Amino acid sequence: MNAAPRILAVLDELLASAEPGERGALWHLAEPGRELDANLVRLPPGAEVGEHQEDVLDVLLVVLEGGGSVRTAGGGPVLELGPSAVLWLPRTSRRALAAGPDGLVYLTVHRRRPGLAIKPPGGAYEGGEGPCMLDRVCPECGRLSQDPAPVFCSRCGERFPER
Repeated sequence: MNAAPRILAVLDELLASAEPGERGALWHLAEPGRELDANLVRLPPGAEVGEHQEDVLDVLLVVLEGGGSVRTAGGGPVLELGPSAVLWLPRTSRRALAAGPDGLVYLTVHRRRPGLAIKPPGGAYEGGEGPCMLDRVCPECGRLSQDPAPVFCSRCGERFPER
């Protein structure tokens, strides 16, 4: 593939055109043949993304607006986030993210996940991480749903956007 560079989004314009209460993923990289994934995410004040671990991918998180904190596992440091902070989330690190009183808008970038693969009985695992679960993060409180197709949040009752 011989692709030409092009502008995919202007983040300030995306944020300005989003509804004031719109939260969660406002944009994501979707071009065919790419080797990266990227998401523009907005969390409302006080919302959280519960503790989780990415086993395979390093993630770069860039704060664009607002602030918040990242809690690391095992009583590690709480990292305070503000505009223009760039945070590296190394694979296998456990973390939880919380938006501050002004909410939090951030961009994440990571290597694209390979497709899912089925492991044959007794066979070797040949790759295929789970898909991005951003569509399972409650748009109101940030809780990660265990339901693969959630309709309502089990913590706050917010309705998930239709897919």
